[in-house]
Amino acid sequence: MLKMYIATYAIDFVALIYLLGLLCNTNMLDNSRKKSFLYGIVLTLIIILSEAVTVLYSYGKLNSHILNISCNIIGFAFAPMVPVILTSIFDTNILRKHKLLFIPTLLNIIAAVLSPSLRIIFYFDEFNQYNRGDYFFVFVAVYIINLLILVVNTIYTSKKYHYFITQKIICLSFFTVVGTCVQLMYPSVYSSWHCITLSLFLYFIYISEFDISFDALTGLYSRATYEKIVTQMSISKAFSVIILDIDSFKNINDTYGHDYGDTVIKLIASIIRESLDRNCTCFRTGGDEFLIICNDTNEQKIECQLKSMIIALNEKRRIDDRLPSISYGYSIFRGGKKPDFQEILKEADDQMYYFKKLNKVKDK
Repeated sequence: MLKMYIATYAIDFVALIYLLGLLCNTNMLDNSRKKSFLYGIVLTLIIILSEAVTVLYSYGKLNSHILNISCNIIGFAFAPMVPVILTSIFDTNILRKHKLLFIPTLLNIIAAVLSPSLRIIFYFDEFNQYNRGDYFFVFVAVYIINLLILVVNTIYTSKKYHYFITQKIICLSFFTVVGTCVQLMYPSVYSSWHCITLSLFLYFIYISEFDISFDALTGLYSRATYEKIVTQMSISKAFSVIILDIDSFKNINDTYGHDYGDTVIKLIASIIRESLDRNCTCFRTGGDEFLIICNDTNEQKIECQLKSMIIALNEKRRIDDRLPSISYGYSIFRGGKKPDFQEILKEADDQMYYFKKLNKVKDK
């Protein structure tokens, strides 16, 4: 049995070192995610080594009681931090915005450090045998709280930004919850860190796929992602398509330079994203072209959001009169048959060019 435990720990250790190498050599993740992954991998390596030491001690292969106590403290103190780190991989701003999330983990660390003398989470009897402490539930409660933070934040963030990997990440979060809770219920089943190791690999795959689906300049979804999503859309589902174009953008680049042109694109992308609700998914499909797919087919609601967008842009134009106007057009598909995207896009495109002509007349 001991050989099996050591073999599985060794496999986890080598796998995490390999993942560390992949992380250092990838260009698909932004620096914030890389940092969270790095913390998660290093922390998991430390905890796995600590747990391996406690297993060796329990089988009589190590005699250092102080080392065994230290490794138990490390394991109990830092284990609840792993779900929080997994949360920060998906939502890189959560720990900056919600520092109070650290409080349960901090209390658990204090309890773990004091446990050998106060029997809070664990203690060793007169025969140097490990036992769960009088308040072991503190560790369990903090672990469950952090797991719930992982699941709830994943669902919230996915819905808020209409991410296309929502189901994958939610399933992975529940996998992490179930896999790690097994060891809480059955202490002799060392499953938690095998589960965490696998979760880190799957997070790396999913988040890498997720990050490359965005346009680097604007943070909106890319054209490649749009083309992928279109092929997966349900035949019977109703939706609307909005096409937007920056007016006279070539003149902006020629007059003020490409750096200012990039600033304009980023500003307009930000206005588009802030003006449209969660039913809308935004893509940058060309240099100065944007496309939005909406689950909403209410024409009045679409018009209201687009007017709100124009008002927001006009307020920016009062501050910087170099900023261009934008033109838009939309088409509503009522569902019930296979959508003809060429026809839908043409209808939206025709409406956009009509709007563009009106803008030219206004500018004159």
